[in-house]
Amino acid sequence: MASTKEYLDFILEQLSELEEISFRAMMGEYIIYYCGKVIGGIYDNRFLVKDTRSARSIMPEAARELPYDGAKEMLLVNNVEDREFLRDLLEAMYEDLPSPKK
Repeated sequence: MASTKEYLDFILEQLSELEEISFRAMMGEYIIYYCGKVIGGIYDNRFLVKDTRSARSIMPEAARELPYDGAKEMLLVNNVEDREFLRDLLEAMYEDLPSPKK
């Protein structure tokens, strides 16, 4: 099942307190970038983020889910209604993520 544009718009609105949020459509799903780094994505209308040290410390009970067959597990973000939580999560994760490849 592909993700809906409406769910993407909702997540982007929730992340609107952050600068430099962007996305790329890929095979019916959406990759989410923060300041040029892949932070996670929207898969089957679920907001999943990369499994980083910071993300695990902020969301210790988060379920690990596969975005698609053959992918690495990611962390399910359940608290998508809380903009402050999302801002803090992405800002904390930023340092854990590798720089984009050129």
